[in-house]
Amino acid sequence: MSLSPSENTVPTTVLRARGLSKRVASGTRELTILRELELDVQSGESVAILGQSGAGKSTLLALLAGLDTPSAGELAMFGTSLAELDEDGRAALRNTRVGFVFQNFQLLPTLTALENVLLPTELSTLANREARATDWLGRVGLGERLDHLPKQLSGGEQQRVALARAFVTGPELVFADEPTGNLDPDTGERIIQTLFELNRSEGTTLVLVTHDHALARRCDRCLRLADGQLTKVTSKLPAEAPDAQREASA
Repeated sequence: MSLSPSENTVPTTVLRARGLSKRVASGTRELTILRELELDVQSGESVAILGQSGAGKSTLLALLAGLDTPSAGELAMFGTSLAELDEDGRAALRNTRVGFVFQNFQLLPTLTALENVLLPTELSTLANREARATDWLGRVGLGERLDHLPKQLSGGEQQRVALARAFVTGPELVFADEPTGNLDPDTGERIIQTLFELNRSEGTTLVLVTHDHALARRCDRCLRLADGQLTKVTSKLPAEAPDAQREASA
């Protein structure tokens, strides 16, 4: 069942959060991570979420992707209320419509680059899956690395495999969690360039959490997560974040 659209609803809304809250037990206390958070993300938009370490950026991303459930509030993806779906239903919704890029790459060490890219296609109805995965590895510059295991690839190459895996099913929405966090600056810049080239060419909606101001500046919109709430960043981000702000993903 879809959430009832409001009078001002834009038909191309991909993500909608209303009153989103997340509370977790911390010893004898209850810790509030997100507090009645509101968010709308439109089709084709790129949105960066910045925040201090521990602000809850990765928690928010997991909720938006349906990988975790909120303590309160409503969350809809592609117009469908995630609260009305069980785990299998949320997985089915994500199956070919959502892609993921992680800080730690999340490649299976015993699988080749090609086999890692093929993984998200296994539950899909896509035709010519191997040809499609091979083509995507070529698009990220790894056409000669199809049979290489992750340990035989550099960090930047592993993240490019992850990018191919994220886009191979033709998703409408891609979530990225600190995609340059484990890379040196030069390699990170190349990954940023590739990510946004793919995002542009595929017309994909992109939601990412990052401490990297260079990455955030590339997005259409930048939001800051603090005290469980999102606020729009209106001031120009510095060219480089100070070392003290290069916090790890929450």
